[in-house]
Amino acid sequence: MDVLPNDVRLVRRVYWLINLRWIAVVVTTIVVSLACLLWHAVHAPGPLYGIVMLLTCENIVSLVSLKWIVRRDLHNMGVWIRRLIHFQIAADLVLLTALLHFSGGVENPLVVCFVFHMVIASILLSVRESYVQAAFAVSLLVMLGFFEYRGIWAHYCLDGLLTHGFHAQGYYVMSTVGVLAGTLLIVVYMTTDISTQLRRRERAYRLANQELHQKDRIKNEYVARVTHDIKGHLAAIQSCQDVVSQELVGPLTAGQQDLINRANVRTAHLIKFVKTLLKLTEMRLSHRMDMAWFSINETITQAMATCQSRALDKSITLTHRIECPALEVHGHQVSIEETLTNLVLNAIKYTPEHGTVEVVARYQGGEVCVDIRDTGIGIPPEELPCIFKEFYRASNARALEKDGTGLGLAIVKQIVERHGGRLGARNRDRGGSEFSLALPVKPKQPTWNHGTEGQSVIQEMTPKAKERDRREIY
Repeated sequence: MDVLPNDVRLVRRVYWLINLRWIAVVVTTIVVSLACLLWHAVHAPGPLYGIVMLLTCENIVSLVSLKWIVRRDLHNMGVWIRRLIHFQIAADLVLLTALLHFSGGVENPLVVCFVFHMVIASILLSVRESYVQAAFAVSLLVMLGFFEYRGIWAHYCLDGLLTHGFHAQGYYVMSTVGVLAGTLLIVVYMTTDISTQLRRRERAYRLANQELHQKDRIKNEYVARVTHDIKGHLAAIQSCQDVVSQELVGPLTAGQQDLINRANVRTAHLIKFVKTLLKLTEMRLSHRMDMAWFSINETITQAMATCQSRALDKSITLTHRIECPALEVHGHQVSIEETLTNLVLNAIKYTPEHGTVEVVARYQGGEVCVDIRDTGIGIPPEELPCIFKEFYRASNARALEKDGTGLGLAIVKQIVERHGGRLGARNRDRGGSEFSLALPVKPKQPTWNHGTEGQSVIQEMTPKAKERDRREIY
């Protein structure tokens, strides 16, 4: 359902008002029960309990009406929600007046509860609407005091709790009602003034936020266009360099060949950077992904197969254990596989020769948790909060390898968050680092698979996996 932000706020405020009323129902029930059972101060407990029941019914009706309005997705939803707020506040004021009538009238100190309703009205409604509710509250107060003073309504005093008889004194009734009426109007004036200022600031912040989002979208589109054009020019440059390096246009001296090779390396790094930047920008511009249910176990196995040859090149022991049942994740399988591959390749890159990289997958709390542990250089503790930022590289990573985009982990984080998952990193006590990835899953079968070792996967590599292994993943 496409609900406007203003309507969303109104709906949340109505839910807040309904929750407050449930608290009022409970508190009123307790107070009435204590007054009736312990102090024997109430002469008419039946009407008081009846009012509590009416308050409960009002809350139920309000909740059902709100859900009906939201479910119908009405075009003028804000109007209907405001009408519902008016109904609730007006009904609350009427029930409060009835409650006071059967429990001491204007002699009851709880008559100040009218102030609370004026504060709520001023927060939820416009200035004019708040004054309308204030006028209605004042009229109810005047009616309560005048009718009991004239004897039109019977007066129910609270024996033993309050000194009664003041309801028949005109000066007391007039002064009490007058002070309360003035207090209500002052409260409405002050609260609406503060609420109006807060709403103006909120509107200004919201407009500024929308403008920032618009500028960010324009910037992303500009970056996407520029990087796409740069990628095309770089591809043409690389093609020309390949022709020269293969001596198709004539023989090269050793010095020329060295220069061409160095240019090829730099061009390859630049192409990789541009592709990564383009991919990140496209992800930020696109708010949709082709989602489907897929096996996370198979995805982990395929990612490990892709990384195995890189580990063998550095004599690194790469193993994995899948300590969870066959599970399915709802998402984009290729993106998740690239995410896992990226994390494992990063672990291999920053782990010295003859080190170890271990991947452990387990099922916990409705999520599949994948931990990538290595015995590498680790991450400086003060830099841990920054490693998922765009273009950021840890200081020890830059010292070990100067070439790097600083975009790989930013892409990984965006992919994980788009799948409703979590990604974190920490340093291990024994040295190295550990990246933890958690994704919501759907169990596929109850039987448990107690683990498959990564070494056995090498023989099961498909041609597609081998082709992935040959390409550059960043």
